[in-house]
Amino acid sequence: MNISVSVMPTNSPPAPSMPLILDSLPDPTLVKEGCPLRTRQRIDLILLAIEALELGGSEVMLAVARDLGLQDIVKNRVVLWRLRCTNPWRRAHTRRSLSLDEAKALVLITTHLTRRMTVVIRQLLLAYQQLNEKQLSVEHHFRLSEYLERFRAHFRSRMNPRRAKVAAYNSDEKLNELALSLLGQLLFCTGTLGTQRLWTSLFDGEVS
Repeated sequence: MNISVSVMPTNSPPAPSMPLILDSLPDPTLVKEGCPLRTRQRIDLILLAIEALELGGSEVMLAVARDLGLQDIVKNRVVLWRLRCTNPWRRAHTRRSLSLDEAKALVLITTHLTRRMTVVIRQLLLAYQQLNEKQLSVEHHFRLSEYLERFRAHFRSRMNPRRAKVAAYNSDEKLNELALSLLGQLLFCTGTLGTQRLWTSLFDGEVS
């Protein structure tokens, strides 16, 4: 006698839900799968500036990821490094894309850290302005000089000099200009709506 046995499907574990904090940043129009190259490059450079300001930058970023409930996206140093290596300027550039959720997580970490450093960022930009007015070099301000030196070292050790856009920063002066420009971008995102402003600016010219 044939006996048919019906097998009830086992309950599969639910897919992990994305942290609600990601909903504070809208998905850009026409960008559905991965971030444009320019967006990836800009996120990584902004994080590079933070590393030049904050000793132990990677560990601090991971601690902030945990504080914000983003540890499922930015799990550890290796994952953080891989996300940042989506920057096409990197020596260790990977061809994988950066998803919108991953980019949102990095931007949220960036602005959280930046708000903690608002006073320092303002002081450095003010010091640079005063040095310019007195026609003095950045070496006359220890903290500013230290930031610029650390940024130059990070940039040169991590970016691929064979790429034309990286090769354009072939002097201390040009790297200093980039580092100071990034300080201005960090200050831009310290306000109440700083996270949203930074996020929107990363896609300027990329969406219609």
